[in-house]
Amino acid sequence: MNSHPLFSLVAGLLSTLLMVSCAGSKSYPPLATVPEVNVQRYAGHWYEQFRLPNSFQKDGASAEAQYTLLPDQSLRVVNTETRADGRQKTATGRATAVSGSSNARLRVKFEGLASLAPAAEEGNYWILQLAPDYSAALVGTPDRNYLWLLSRQANLPDSTRQKYADEARRLGFNTTRLLYRPR
Repeated sequence: MNSHPLFSLVAGLLSTLLMVSCAGSKSYPPLATVPEVNVQRYAGHWYEQFRLPNSFQKDGASAEAQYTLLPDQSLRVVNTETRADGRQKTATGRATAVSGSSNARLRVKFEGLASLAPAAEEGNYWILQLAPDYSAALVGTPDRNYLWLLSRQANLPDSTRQKYADEARRLGFNTTRLLYRPR
């Protein structure tokens, strides 16, 4: 696949900036994902329990995701954010498994302006922990800048949320900044 030279230059600069910005931070071993994900079981409705702050979600909002299995084994992704005033914002995209990851690392691309952002070859959605019954999933990015706890039920017990927050901290995520789903 041919890419535009300017895109290659920008992607290279962003990669360099990321490496430089991480150079002074505490180093952690590379993130491990779960060994395997059954995408048919992973498909369905998820509620965000907590996340690290990011530029594309409002701090006081709650989010839900609907993953629908497509015939090619990719997932249609529909994320819906409900803001404190009741307004909703929806983003639609597609998640495809990274080759050799047994579906534990996904490359998610959204439609619209978000489609211009490159999705890393190693994926931008890593499933780090997954409950055996697929009732909860800890998802993050390998640079540890993005993190979500997703569950099948709207509100998890505090002890369960804490267990996943503790695991995220152990993995090197800055859990002091976590934003929890409003109850």
